[in-house]
Amino acid sequence: MVVKVLVVDDSGFFRRRVTEILSSDPQIQVVGTANNGREAVERTQALKPDVITMDYEMPMMDGITAVRQIMQTCPTPVLMFSSLTHEGARVTLDALDAGAVDYLPKNFEDISRNPEKVKQMLCEKVLTVSRSNRRYNGFSGTSIVSAPRPAARPVAGSSPGASRTQQAATAAPAPATSAAPKRKAYRLVAIGTSTGGPVALQRVLTQLPGNFPAPIVLIQHMPAAFTRAFAERLDKLCRISVKEAEDGDVLRPGLALLAPGGKQMMVDGRGSVRILPGDDRLNYKPCVDITFGSAAKAFNDKVLAVVLTGMGADGREGARLLKQAGSQIWAQDEASCVIYGMPMAIVKAGLDDAVYSLDDIGRYLGEACL
Repeated sequence: MVVKVLVVDDSGFFRRRVTEILSSDPQIQVVGTANNGREAVERTQALKPDVITMDYEMPMMDGITAVRQIMQTCPTPVLMFSSLTHEGARVTLDALDAGAVDYLPKNFEDISRNPEKVKQMLCEKVLTVSRSNRRYNGFSGTSIVSAPRPAARPVAGSSPGASRTQQAATAAPAPATSAAPKRKAYRLVAIGTSTGGPVALQRVLTQLPGNFPAPIVLIQHMPAAFTRAFAERLDKLCRISVKEAEDGDVLRPGLALLAPGGKQMMVDGRGSVRILPGDDRLNYKPCVDITFGSAAKAFNDKVLAVVLTGMGADGREGARLLKQAGSQIWAQDEASCVIYGMPMAIVKAGLDDAVYSLDDIGRYLGEACL
């Protein structure tokens, strides 16, 4: 099925280039363009696109205001374009707060220098965003679409591979029904995520008390320019402390260390973190598998690992090592994921000890950790 896209940008050059790139993919059809946020809201209601690409700085109405109005009137997956700066990170996080699903750096040099790479990245992002779960695109703590949640039934009855269109034609994925966790003295809680992760991490971490008894490490696929701003944002919102990890930081209860973008984070048995240069051979920097694998070696069966929403399968092999060491693995359920990829990889590999809804994970972390 062809994915219908609305392209929103006040730059005529950028609208044309994005339209050309997307139109080169037979799976994508650009059904319209808009040059400001107000037009974007109007054309979303008229054209009913599957995905919207959205700029931030525009006349009449900026991109974030447009996203908020679209989510209120005609909820549609939005891919934001952002600049790779600290201010760009803040704006992008505000856009995700407003309901955008994902973001992509807006770099004119890359468009002219690496057109094939840009084409592949943009088209893949649009197709992935089109399969997102619209009900969990916002920070609000409630679903964007006001339909009631389906009655609980076992996870095995859900359809992990169903696309957003297929889900609309059949029943929505059911929330998980795993039993409440048993309490244990964990030496580390490790949480890995990708697309939809900024929303999910905020939902989880804001539920934790300031005296949370275990150290936490966070691995979110994110550019280097974004992670510090994201850590600062979480630190202001949470009762626990959150900071971007630096080499040599010491793990301690009530502190969450966020892996810096563009690098790898490992933990050691002495209770500190190591920050290493990103390896170009690895797809993800930071990589969940790297951090999970180091945690398995450092703490054996004393790790509680959580895999949240995200595309791909990063975290699966690290979780396998943790499982072999005797540690616990939780996965987010399909019904509450923006993209059911990384958690699905855990479940399909039989590595999960429990599958929980996003809204339950924070509470259960508080109950599980001694």
